[in-house]
Amino acid sequence: MASSATPPYRADHVGSLLRPERLKRAREQFLDGKFDAAELKGLEDKAIREAVAMQESVGLHAITDGEFRRTSFHFDFLGRIEGVSAVLGRAPDPNAPSQAFQPPQLKIVGKIRHARAIELESFNFLKSATRRTAKLTIPSPTMLLRGGRGAVSETAYPDLEVYFQDVIAVYQAELKALGQAGCTYVQFDDTNFAYLCDQKMRQAMRERGEDPDALPHRYVKLINAVIARKPAGMTICIHLCRGNMAGRWAAEGGYDPIAEPVFATLAVDGYFLEYESARAGGFEPLRFMPKDKKVVLGLISSKVPEMEHKDDLKRRVEEAGKFMAPERMGISPQCGFASGYQGNPVTEAIERQKLALAVETATDIWGSAR
Repeated sequence: MASSATPPYRADHVGSLLRPERLKRAREQFLDGKFDAAELKGLEDKAIREAVAMQESVGLHAITDGEFRRTSFHFDFLGRIEGVSAVLGRAPDPNAPSQAFQPPQLKIVGKIRHARAIELESFNFLKSATRRTAKLTIPSPTMLLRGGRGAVSETAYPDLEVYFQDVIAVYQAELKALGQAGCTYVQFDDTNFAYLCDQKMRQAMRERGEDPDALPHRYVKLINAVIARKPAGMTICIHLCRGNMAGRWAAEGGYDPIAEPVFATLAVDGYFLEYESARAGGFEPLRFMPKDKKVVLGLISSKVPEMEHKDDLKRRVEEAGKFMAPERMGISPQCGFASGYQGNPVTEAIERQKLALAVETATDIWGSAR
């Protein structure tokens, strides 16, 4: 990478971690109104400290709270923006609470506003728990564009351009609050870009009146406007996700349809790209990556318990090096281990081994995990 002093690091990770069983059970009961919020917070505090210790013990330098205070990677954050309605779907069977969680339905029901700092308290706790770089993950601004015109109140926003400006203002306000608290590493988690790589999803977009060739430019413009006023000294990366709920994927296809506008013009400092399976296509799109960008290759699967082999990972990094400079690369799992609180079908022991494998492989290749 261009510099190992700032993130993303040569061994990094997307952010979410498996919740301990006691915390998952408490979250389920809390969602059903049967668990005290203060008691849940106490369990989260303890679990986060343990997760921090685990990350440090395997040699990671970017430390997250595992998203332990969230139901899903985006629901809780977006639902705390004034004017956003986030309704959690619930299955009708009360005897199967672990199967009751369904993806939330997000709608813009009024003027959106950053009424209060959303992740400030969580960041302050994480920062107090580690001397390494506290990394904060938040859903990408484009997640507020999901659903197009139909998801945005025409009464509140007859003009969608006004809505876009309000989305920008919300994210700029959140980044400002985080920057003032000392946050130096933020990652946007984005599914919209990766979905534009899937030919079936692109066709579905056309059928609902959207232009999949125009959308990457719209998304880039939105994110760049947010980043234009980011706090000094803050690194912002983006993770392009193909879906990860309970270890399942949603989209497939290489980055070719979006590579040129997204890699060449998006003003982020680094990319977390999923490359753990053939569904991701080849490394050829990396040729569009500017020389001042860093790329963390998601070569390790967070979805399955089978362990990757270090030699295979090294070969894949070598293959990627045909299209961009290896010194600007890093390695990580392709996604988090728990995009929703239930987590992926792997154990905590396997999770630890996979994170350690990223550190060991990076150290072998670049001489450092940082």
